[in-house]
Order: sequence, then structure tokens, then C-alpha cells
Amino acid sequence: MAEALADLVILSNGPGELSTWVRPVLQVLSRRPQFSRVSILLSPCPHAGGKEQAVAETFPSVDRVLGPQQFFQFLLWGQTPDAWHWHPQGVVVFLGGDQFYAVAIGQRLGYRIVTYAEWTPRWLPWIDYCGVAQPQTLQQVPRRYRSKVTVVGNLMTDITVRADSASFFDRLGWMPDTETVGLLPGSKPAKLRVGVPFCLGVADQLQQYRPQTQLIIAVAPGLSCATLSRYADASYNPLISTYLGNSATLVQSDQGLPYLCTPRGTKVWLWLPSPAYDLLVHCQICLTTVGANTAELAALTVPMMVILPTQHLAGAPIGEGVLGLLARLPFVGAAVNRFTLPQGFKAWPNIWADQEIVPEWVGPLSSELVAHYVQVLLASPSRLQAIKAALREVRGEVGAVARFAQLVSETLTKERVAEALVIRDVP
Repeated sequence: MAEALADLVILSNGPGELSTWVRPVLQVLSRRPQFSRVSILLSPCPHAGGKEQAVAETFPSVDRVLGPQQFFQFLLWGQTPDAWHWHPQGVVVFLGGDQFYAVAIGQRLGYRIVTYAEWTPRWLPWIDYCGVAQPQTLQQVPRRYRSKVTVVGNLMTDITVRADSASFFDRLGWMPDTETVGLLPGSKPAKLRVGVPFCLGVADQLQQYRPQTQLIIAVAPGLSCATLSRYADASYNPLISTYLGNSATLVQSDQGLPYLCTPRGTKVWLWLPSPAYDLLVHCQICLTTVGANTAELAALTVPMMVILPTQHLAGAPIGEGVLGLLARLPFVGAAVNRFTLPQGFKAWPNIWADQEIVPEWVGPLSSELVAHYVQVLLASPSRLQAIKAALREVRGEVGAVARFAQLVSETLTKERVAEALVIRDVP
């Protein structure tokens, strides 16, 4: 008898969840072809950069993506722009957003429901299974629901990359074991407005200390070189004058990587392949803003310095809703953002360890001071090795993605077994 058709429906929202949760889970599930169709539904997210739908459409095995603009129309009335068809059975998988959405959509479609909870599992009476990141989470779960909860581990830290340095540097035309510093200025306009000028300013200073160092920006998914270079243009981004004095120039050729050239002549290379793991694992250190990229670097055990310059908070909203709107206003925007700035650690490895294992600087920062600290770290391989070891410990055991994918697969299998038992029991 032919196997019944089944839908896999993944709910997500922001760029971090797509890159660290959805993509790796899909890579594993694509090797288990019990789902005949894969749909991604994106709910609105205040931290989204606007490219999430385009990024999700590039994931292998994805058949269709519903953008955040159409999400509530589907949630409330089941309507999609193209009148999507749904198979009689399937699984709704929550990987970002509000866990309630998974319950509502699962009930609407009549599908089983699997959620992933990094901290707190919710709506347990109405879901089928939940994968959680930490064993301690089980203590929060009422005993009658514990059979629904499985400790799978942290999806964010489950990245493995084959680090072949010789072939990597051959592809770039660089000498083996070239000292490389990665720059991750962010993906959203508010972060890029600050991050690109600041990182280019650091690059200029660092090149004076260590002229042998190659500096390279890992361009965020969904961004092009042209889009990124706009934030290095003084006519578009006034912060360029603060850190560089004048615009950096985008240089592209048929051979080699494109790069931004600062007025001082510093070349900052642009790396476009996504995910950028092949690049990041060969960096001695990365300078990064806060976000899911700190989790990815931790998973790869790449030393990092995390920065959040607060002198440019006005116009770059941190809060949501009314606070987010107020943060965009002149004069009061910076004060609102300082009020809403989260307390405590902001980099994921520091949050997990509940201590600072990677340098995390928040405040009115200067590119000169940051560059000086980065070069001090580069001059001390033992300190970088200590950071790598701490990241390896906090990352923990790999295999979370495979365990969660198995949970999703078994959910559909159990549904089919239950249906077979019901049919068998019919006289």
C-alpha cells in the first residue's frame, strides 16, 4: 500500500532562529523523507531584518514559505495568498515565535504538534511532544506532562564543520595559517548603521598594529555586497564620518573576493557564502555584535569579542511595541533604549555559563580602544586557547539537532501507528 502523504509545517520568525534552529533541523529531516512537503510559516518579529522569507526560500527541501505579512491572515482564517492545499496528516513544528501559534495552527490543520523550548515549555496540555535544551527544564514541568518532554540539547550549539585549513586558504589565494579576524556587524539596518562604520574603524586601527592580518566581514544571509556597502557610504550613513572620515569603496572583480577599501587603504574582504562556518572556523578571533551569531561562534568554538556601542542608541530601537516606537524619536530615543537595554550578559555563551567567558563590552566604545584590545588578544595565543576551551565546555555535547529531528519523525510515525490500530480494531 502506498505511504500516505504528510506535511511538515515549521513555524519560525527571526534571522537567528532560521539560521541556528530551522536550517540544521531541515538538513537532518531532509534525509528522512517521510514528509512529502515542507512549508515554513514566518510570524512577525520585531528583530527581523526583512529578508527572512527570501532566506527561508533558499533552504533545501523547502516547498513554500508564508511571509510575516500573511501570517495572521492564515492564523485567524486559514487563508493563504495561493490557497495552499494541505495533506490529511502532518506535523507542526515550533522553532521560533510564540509557542501558542503552534497550538492554534496545529488545531486548525488537525496535525500533531512538536515544540522546541530553550527555556520554558508552554501549552503542554495541547501539544504532543516538546524538545527542551536543558535537563533542568524538566523540573518546571508538572509530572503528568513529563512524558511529553524530551531533553534534546541546545540546537544553537550543534554545528560541526570540517576545518581543512590548507584547502580553505588555497581557495582564497592566501598563505597557509594566515591570521584572520572575522567581523560580524549584524544583519538588520539598525545594527548595520552602527556596526559597519565601527567595524571598519576597528579594521583601520588593527591594520596599523598587525599589517599581516586579513580582515573579513561575514555578510549576513539575505544581504548583498551592494546593500552592505551602502552603510559604508557617508552620503547614506552619517556615522561613517565619525569612524573613517570618508566613505569606503566597494571593489569587485571577476577573480577573488570583493572588498571594502577604507580611505586609509585598508582592505576588508566580504564573504558571501551562507552559513559562513567555513570562514569562521579559520578566524583567530571575531568581532561581533550581540545576537544569534554569538551562539554560532560558540558552537564553532571561535574566540570572539562582543561589542554594543551605546553612543549610537538613538534611532536603533531595542524595545518592542510602544517602547520601540519611542526609541525612534529624536532627543528621547537614546534614553528609551538605555532603559530597555537588557541587564546582565548579552552574548549567548556568557548567558549559558552565567559568567563572562568571552569579552563583552557595552558602553560608549571607541574603535581605537577595541582594536587595541583585539590586538592584545591576538598577541596572546594562550588567552585565545583558553577562550576556545571555555566555549567547548559551555557548548556541551553535540547531537541536539539529530535528537530533535528524531522526535519530529517519531511523532508522525506514532500517528500512523495509532491510525493503524484504530483500523485494525474496527470489526
